[in-house]
Amino acid sequence: MPTNKQRREAAQRRLQRQLERREELAQKRKRNTLIGVTVVAVLAVIGAVFIITGLGGDEENAGNATAAGDSTAAGVVDGSDGTCDFVPDTSGSETLTDVGVPPAEVPTTGTANVTMTTSAGDIGLTLDQENAPCASASMVYLAQQGFFDSTPCHRLTSGGLSVLQCGDPSGTGTGGPTYDFPTQVTGDETYPRGTLAMANAGQGTDASQFFLVYADSQLQPDYTVVGTIDEAGLATLDAIAAAGIEGGATDGAPATPVTIESVTVQQ
Repeated sequence: MPTNKQRREAAQRRLQRQLERREELAQKRKRNTLIGVTVVAVLAVIGAVFIITGLGGDEENAGNATAAGDSTAAGVVDGSDGTCDFVPDTSGSETLTDVGVPPAEVPTTGTANVTMTTSAGDIGLTLDQENAPCASASMVYLAQQGFFDSTPCHRLTSGGLSVLQCGDPSGTGTGGPTYDFPTQVTGDETYPRGTLAMANAGQGTDASQFFLVYADSQLQPDYTVVGTIDEAGLATLDAIAAAGIEGGATDGAPATPVTIESVTVQQ
């Protein structure tokens, strides 16, 4: 049986091969990164990056990630061919929860409907299996494992970034499952009201943490758009936002704690 060190080295070699393939694809397509192109509400963007980046994985994973803003970061092994790279996280972090790894074969067409029952009300989600196959498959898998049950939504923000962030059983902002998977972005992503997207600690470190956008938000196109939120869910989010943020801040825990009671996938 391989040791933790051997598994870590194997995962690092696998990720390195992915990065090399992504670079080759970028050269073939002659696509330019979008770093620094859009300067919209600079302070809001900087604040948003600080809020979202670093909440989906540990420092080791962030160090292995490609540069933020690389629109080709998930152009290979991203589920478009029906296969995803769910890379084991062998960091041994105490904030990670081991529920195994999703099957590599994933659906690439249609949608999956999910109901997130929270202490504040139900939030209906539609997952886009065609454009975000890995993220959709991961969320369905984690829901079926009961990963999200009885977990907090640990962060609420307002202003240039208006989101509720959930998906970390530890409630610390550093937790997740014991695997990561590729970020899937084209560089054209926007994050209007009603968007469901993945948080990450750099490209390629998507895991379980996600954010629910309750008002149009300014963000770099670095976060996988998984799907959309239904009208009833938006009403629930509006009520959570109206209750405010702890201490009257613009970034922090919700003033009224929000707990995910269960996440159900409609078959």
